Amino acid sequence: MALTEFFHGEISSELWKMLVSISRKALRCKSSAESLITYVRELLPTIEEIKYSGVELPAPRQSQLDRLSEILRSGVELSHQALSSSRWNVYRNFQLAKKMEKLEKHVTRFLQVPMQAHILADVNHVRFEMAERFDRVEASNRRMERLIGEMKIGVNGGGWVEEAVRSMQEDETWVEGCNGNNNNGFGVGLEFGKNKVLEMIFTRSGDVSVVGICGIGGSGKTTLAREVCRDDQVRCYFKERILFLTVSQSPNVEQLRESIWVHIMGNQGLNGNYAVPQWMPQFECKVETQVLVVLDDVWSLSVLDKLVLKIPGCKFLVVSRFNFPTIFNATYHVELLGEHDALSLFCHHAFGQKSIPMGANVSLVKQVVAECGRLPLALKVIGASLRDQNEMFWLSVKSRLSQGQSIGETYETNLIDRMAISTNYLPEKIKECFLDLCSFPEDRKIPLEVLINMWVEIYDIDEAEAYAIVVELSNKNLLTLVQEARVGGMYSSCFEISVTQHDILRDLALHLSNRGSIHQHRRLVMATRKENGLLPKEWSRYEDQPFEAQIVSINTGEMTKMDWFDLDFPKAEVLIINFTSTEYFLPPFINKMPNLRALIIINHSTSHARLQNVSVFRNLTNLKSLWLEKVSIPQLSGTVLQNLGKLFVVLCKINNSLDGKQFPNLSELTLDHCVDLTQFPSSICGIKSLQNLSLTNCHSLSQLPVEFGKLRSLEILRLYACPYLETLPPSMCDMKRLKYIDISQCVNLTCFPEEIGRLVCLEKIDMRECPMIRYLPKSAVSLQSLQLVICDEEVQDMWSDVEMSNSNVLIQVAEQHYDLDWLQE
Repeated sequence: MALTEFFHGEISSELWKMLVSISRKALRCKSSAESLITYVRELLPTIEEIKYSGVELPAPRQSQLDRLSEILRSGVELSHQALSSSRWNVYRNFQLAKKMEKLEKHVTRFLQVPMQAHILADVNHVRFEMAERFDRVEASNRRMERLIGEMKIGVNGGGWVEEAVRSMQEDETWVEGCNGNNNNGFGVGLEFGKNKVLEMIFTRSGDVSVVGICGIGGSGKTTLAREVCRDDQVRCYFKERILFLTVSQSPNVEQLRESIWVHIMGNQGLNGNYAVPQWMPQFECKVETQVLVVLDDVWSLSVLDKLVLKIPGCKFLVVSRFNFPTIFNATYHVELLGEHDALSLFCHHAFGQKSIPMGANVSLVKQVVAECGRLPLALKVIGASLRDQNEMFWLSVKSRLSQGQSIGETYETNLIDRMAISTNYLPEKIKECFLDLCSFPEDRKIPLEVLINMWVEIYDIDEAEAYAIVVELSNKNLLTLVQEARVGGMYSSCFEISVTQHDILRDLALHLSNRGSIHQHRRLVMATRKENGLLPKEWSRYEDQPFEAQIVSINTGEMTKMDWFDLDFPKAEVLIINFTSTEYFLPPFINKMPNLRALIIINHSTSHARLQNVSVFRNLTNLKSLWLEKVSIPQLSGTVLQNLGKLFVVLCKINNSLDGKQFPNLSELTLDHCVDLTQFPSSICGIKSLQNLSLTNCHSLSQLPVEFGKLRSLEILRLYACPYLETLPPSMCDMKRLKYIDISQCVNLTCFPEEIGRLVCLEKIDMRECPMIRYLPKSAVSLQSLQLVICDEEVQDMWSDVEMSNSNVLIQVAEQHYDLDWLQE
């Protein structure tokens, strides 16, 4: 290549100009762009000198310039992509940021190699001036790690996931705002429907105790029911005594009946650790105050008949696709959105405003809206899929939508077909992650940590990319992020966030996953629990051949050894077991899962289940993530899970069965709602790799071991809601890497360790509702890394000395918390 060809098109100048533009945008790759600007700007004078010198360079040096040419050309193309990428496209921006960092490293290496230094001898002085900038390049390798840390402890806004949660909350606020103004935007139909339902609920007639909300899937029935529950008049009339339950296609009727009975009789003080009578009254009684019970997603008349009680003062609001006239005293049929409302809702998700923006193809937008059939769910999902896309993309989607049948009598099948179009344009990895969501039971919250861990293992990606995928699916309205009520705004972390999905979207994922022969499915999923509580008979036909499934999800009742089929899953990497029973024999085919990386075992019964066949754990040599929920932890004598990195124990009986020697390489341990945990096992303090420890809602935990401080790698420590914990061991001040402490609702905790100032990396302390802590050790002024303290107003002043010594710390008074969990069941 001739020297003049290298400079053809002024590659370096063009790249520099675009990098300046990138640096002025709020992009994830802004930092890399700014570093590259410096490099290219310093190179330009020398390049110009070579360009106009007319000297033909020797072949080796010319080869090096050819390589520089390729690097700069790729930089031009990458910069074009970065400048054209919308800030809403989180996953794409994440990928561009990684590519920009890679380009930054290429340029750096070129400048640092001796051959290039010789070619650019005239700019040696520039190289010395850039020494500090090279250190920044090395630091870029740790940016994603730092970002994950911020998301986990909730500083600096909490990262992408927190932004996505705020976006969803803003959507709700926007809808509510529209409801208050019937002449402006989406919400007219919703407000009309809410008023009609309120009329039925507040009718003076004593005959109306059960009100039904009916309509086709995706028409906004649940949204309407939640708006009714949020109404000030409703909350005042029922004095906040509102219970919101999701029934689903395969409900645990006994558990639902008990929840209803406890709520009606006012036993709200009971928690999941107490047994509730297994019976319901067959006689009429009267409650002292008015009570509202909302039953969402009801499919069966027989189930509904078992849940509705004829008790004066108790009203039921039932949400279903079907009308049950023998039970409903009054019914509101949800209608499709009007033309104006449909357009407004679509524009909100496609353009971020209530109307069609200037310059858009009005006719094309209205045609796409019409193809969505005026269904809110279709308008939200398809609208979000078209956001920031060009007109050719819109035309393609409109064409595919128009090829299907209109949404009518067979609306469900046709709606799923339409929704499938929105997934066709997703990047392949994101689409696969969307399909993975069908592996979890319908209408259940999926802990965000479960999803992240699963995707990290089966797709060999890092946590940052997994979080970016979650946010991308949220922005596309293909999943919903739910935030725990106790967490407010900037305090949030991924630990308090879970994922839900509309049942229509889950049906779509199942539909797309179940194509082809069952033994070749990438996901083998029991969509619902069978009436007999056993495996599908269809599976038994493949006992003589291996399944190709990478994810296996089963949903059963009690299982004995004889109930299992002899199945073979040589490629399975994730096994999800949901069951309802007090005794459970683990599937023998676990022994035929040599590649199993993530195991999730969840019991949905009202009491802890005893696991049998626990010997299968001995063969799980590649297991990296284990989630156990509502089971009695078995003794695993002689079992060492060498590769296990994350262990989550939720609502379990520990039985003194946890031994740190069984998990020598654990990096994350969560013990949540473990009622019999009185002392933290000292053997766990010997796990040198442990970075994240959560002991939350352990109401019997009274002390931590003296050797607690041996956890020198620990970065995150959560001791939330451990009311009998009175002191923190002094040795914890040896945790030099600790960044976050959560001791909120440790109501009997009296003080911090005297040498807390030795925690040089500590960034955040959450001490809400810790009334017994009234003073800070003097060493606290040495906490120079501290950024955020969340506390009650009564103890805010004790942090004044820390504020004076550290100008970067924010002492945030916690907002008063109101329990609204009934809106998120």
